[in-house]
Amino acid sequence: MSSPFEQVRASVVQLLRGIDRYNPENLPTLERYVETQAKENAYDLEANLAVLKLYQFNPVYFQVPVTSQILLKALTNLPHTDFTLCKCMIEQTHQQEERPIRQILYLGNLLETCHFQSFWTSLEENRELIDGITGFEDSVRKFICHVVGITYQTIEHRLLAEMLGDPLDTQVKVWMNKYGWTENEEGQIFVFNQEESVKPKNIVEKIDFESVSSIMATSQ
Repeated sequence: MSSPFEQVRASVVQLLRGIDRYNPENLPTLERYVETQAKENAYDLEANLAVLKLYQFNPVYFQVPVTSQILLKALTNLPHTDFTLCKCMIEQTHQQEERPIRQILYLGNLLETCHFQSFWTSLEENRELIDGITGFEDSVRKFICHVVGITYQTIEHRLLAEMLGDPLDTQVKVWMNKYGWTENEEGQIFVFNQEESVKPKNIVEKIDFESVSSIMATSQ
């Protein structure tokens, strides 16, 4: 049996087909769908972009809470460029004047520039922003681990804990186990082995005599 989200998603897919996707009467349905994504830790970029496009065409219907949820859900899909796509569809006046949106854009900038410790500090000061966004923090930690995995070969346990926003040090081992990272007695976490990732490739060229016989004949 399909989940409630999948059932709603099927109807939204039909809704977004053709010119009807630009009908402002569909906004209430699409806005509820955004809320469903937030609650059920699901994600549908196409539908969310359709909401932002309808807000562009119909500024009177613009909703700050819905837009905030769309931006936060886009952040959960880093390192993909969804956040930038959504941000570009929001009027500058809203970005500058609406506090929740302004704060979320700031948080997004901290993540995109890998200022992870500052991100967690700022998030702690604005916890109300992620109310109702199920799985937000773990999605961010997944992105941070992705960055660590492509950047470090070894990293201090303390530094990784700070990057994961984990002052109580309860999450580090969970993420270490998830990615197969190991730790030595000095507190150094082994992230990546460059030697194991570089595998020699044997290149074999097969050239038969017939294919070069004509060249040999002309060179004589």
